[in-house]
Amino acid sequence: MPPVNGFKTTMLLATLTALFMVVGYTFGGSSGAVIALVAAAGMNLFTYWNADSIVLRMHNAREVDARSAPEFHGIVAELARRAGLPMPRVYIVDSANPNAFATGRNPENAAVAATTGLLDMLTPEEVAGVMAHELGHVRNRDTLVMTMVATIAGAISMIANFGMLFGGHGDNRPHPMAAILTVFMAPFAAMIVQMAISRTREYGADKAGAEISGNPRALASALAKIAGPAQQVPAAAVERNPAAAQLYIVPTHVSELFSTHPATQKRIDALVALEGQGASPPRPAGNLGAVPPARRPMSSVPRTGTGPEADLSGGPRRSSSALDPNRRR
Repeated sequence: MPPVNGFKTTMLLATLTALFMVVGYTFGGSSGAVIALVAAAGMNLFTYWNADSIVLRMHNAREVDARSAPEFHGIVAELARRAGLPMPRVYIVDSANPNAFATGRNPENAAVAATTGLLDMLTPEEVAGVMAHELGHVRNRDTLVMTMVATIAGAISMIANFGMLFGGHGDNRPHPMAAILTVFMAPFAAMIVQMAISRTREYGADKAGAEISGNPRALASALAKIAGPAQQVPAAAVERNPAAAQLYIVPTHVSELFSTHPATQKRIDALVALEGQGASPPRPAGNLGAVPPARRPMSSVPRTGTGPEADLSGGPRRSSSALDPNRRR
């Protein structure tokens, strides 16, 4: 793990542990703080090894392979090869919210997932741009930080609510005002942790995704198309655990002020600048302007490819690399 992300992870876990102890002390005094410390240590260790499976279960994600989803799996396989990464596990989430995420503590244990809403909305080229972004997170080792935040932050609110109902007895009961403040402030814990993750990691993953796919404009187009719908269509996993929102390629139901993601238009502008073209970038759907319709959503493309041999057009790969940025256009 790079030193910067290692430092982020250490500080994040220290902050969450301190918050656990504050909640424990509020409802159980010194013994409650010790119990919270032990519980936090156990949770941190468990999450380190199991965060990927926890996040995937949180989304009811189903694993797919070259037989069950040949084109989607083939795109990820080709991108992983280009990025020099081990082949991640590939998942699909049955959700109309158009989004994608990566998880896993390191590239050797990584998984990537896309929702059916995203696959239905985007062309294969745009899907490749999105998945390249997610592999950029894997290559940049962002996924450990992201998954630990999503799994631990939700537990803070649960412990606070549990303590309000059962914490203390007799003289050991917390001051009513302290208990109320703890319970009402706990829901903001996920938001605080989300904001602790630097927005610059999204720019870094966008840049890495553009390099991996060789097509920054496809990623820019994908961001423009999904930004509005991702805000409008509910995501069940986020409604259950708001901390999960920071996993996604675009935020859901959060204002720009409190988002861990930069403004989508700024990301699009940065991608177009990477491409080195003077053309105006596409703008996100909704109040920022309309987006041209997709040429061919991935869901309508015949599943004729097989594994890594599938290219972005849905047929057999015609060259040594269907995603080669140096190919003639």
